[in-house]
Amino acid sequence: MTLEAPGNLVDGLRSFAGDHGGAKAVIEYIGRRGARIVLVGEDGVWADQFAPATDVAREACIKAGVAVENEWERELMDNMRPNTDLWRSMSRTTLSR
Repeated sequence: MTLEAPGNLVDGLRSFAGDHGGAKAVIEYIGRRGARIVLVGEDGVWADQFAPATDVAREACIKAGVAVENEWERELMDNMRPNTDLWRSMSRTTLSR
């Protein structure tokens, strides 16, 4: 049984893509919690959304018109531009371990 992609997930993906000149997505399986959809906008901004399963994540991306990459390609990673707040939060996480 396949779950249908929630409308708010599709709307969120579509909105992000519209705000950033288009987007590509990488779907990551995160166990029982489902799937993480990492969105990378054409302008380098990135964000993530969560879905209850990888097939739901893929369906949501298709409905939103967001291309899904099968893996992290160097070209996609090079396009990502993390902001200062993200770097700060990453350093706190690393230092607190």
